[in-house]
Amino acid sequence: MEPARKIARYGRLFTQLQELLTRTPDQDARMTTIVAILHNKMEYFYWTGFYMMVDGELTVRTYQGPLACQILKKHTGVCWAGIDREMTVVVPDVNKFPGHIACDSASKSEIVVPLKKRNGEIYGVLDIDSKSLNSFDAVDAEWLEKIIALI
Repeated sequence: MEPARKIARYGRLFTQLQELLTRTPDQDARMTTIVAILHNKMEYFYWTGFYMMVDGELTVRTYQGPLACQILKKHTGVCWAGIDREMTVVVPDVNKFPGHIACDSASKSEIVVPLKKRNGEIYGVLDIDSKSLNSFDAVDAEWLEKIIALI
């Protein structure tokens, strides 16, 4: 998707989510709404969901797309890289990412955005996969960070 079109779409989705997420303070409901909107409005999103820290393990929560890995091996793969690096990770080709966890072989590129509490502690990640290489860039990173800040 061309950058200008992508920015415009994210802007519309952000505005829509700002309104929708005022309806409840419940974090799970907000996360479910974010996943549904993103997955169904961004045509290159193949798997869209959250992994949350549960007793020191990254455990799948709400998502849309094919079957997910339930628990991700510690300090391995893109989701753990986002936590360990404490930053958004964009992977143009998952097959070139050391330790990539292949929950679905159709995934070709990925972006992971850490969820942070107000004190900076990371408690989970937004994970999005695409069936195409090079799907994600700085535009996705910027807007997805803004969107999950609405949680």
